Amino acid sequence: MSPKNLCLSLTSLCLLAGADAALAEDWTYTLKAGVANLPRYSGSDERMTAPVFGGAIVSPWGIFLDTDKGLGWGYEGNALSFSAYVGASASRKDKNESMHLGSKRLKGMGEIKSRPQLGVSAHYNLGGAIVGATLEHALKEDDHKDSGKAFTHLELSLGTTLYEGRYGSVDASINSHFGDRDYLQTWYGVTTGQAARSRFKAYKAGAGNISNGLNLVWSLPISEHTEFSTLLDVQYLADEAGKSPIVERRLQTSVMGVLEYTF
Repeated sequence: MSPKNLCLSLTSLCLLAGADAALAEDWTYTLKAGVANLPRYSGSDERMTAPVFGGAIVSPWGIFLDTDKGLGWGYEGNALSFSAYVGASASRKDKNESMHLGSKRLKGMGEIKSRPQLGVSAHYNLGGAIVGATLEHALKEDDHKDSGKAFTHLELSLGTTLYEGRYGSVDASINSHFGDRDYLQTWYGVTTGQAARSRFKAYKAGAGNISNGLNLVWSLPISEHTEFSTLLDVQYLADEAGKSPIVERRLQTSVMGVLEYTF
């Protein structure tokens, strides 16, 4: 999971605390900075530490520009929150870089380049629990035949607030991730061309469950406009992903701490 996706997980869980908020009456600006420690790529047993920077602008009409999601429109009512957006997909390199997912162990696999991505996300408050779904579709990237196909990813989640009081709030969510055949093949498959250039044997991945996991977020208000949040994300790669020759460890854990200022 990339720092960007970690931020998306944190944002989704924070909806638990703000599910009753209506549309903003004024422009809202958010800046955030922090650090994340996570696997070098999904399935890696190597870890990396990377800075996390981001921001968002939300208009009174729900139109937003967010470094994690992209450009879109969102709505938050008493029970339902919804957003649709256009942004950029995640990427992966076959060398070690401090700011990018990837590893030199993937040498010969080539780069998975970021490309335009369309997304829709919805969360519904059932009264004590929030059901969520996020669907994202990345467009085709023509420069890389092994990793440039369009792909689709779906996340389903169920979350609740475990604690809310003097020391902030603790929110938890269980989730499952699913992908179409092209998603699994892009991120976990090994084509015959990649097998010839790398240390991995060919592997053809099929559509299905990618991983199942748990998110925990502790959010601590520091002032009226400032909040510090820590996120723990644990994912266990399912069969189609877990059996990939590039996967060295099926249990993947990521942690992140972020300071957020809203005005």
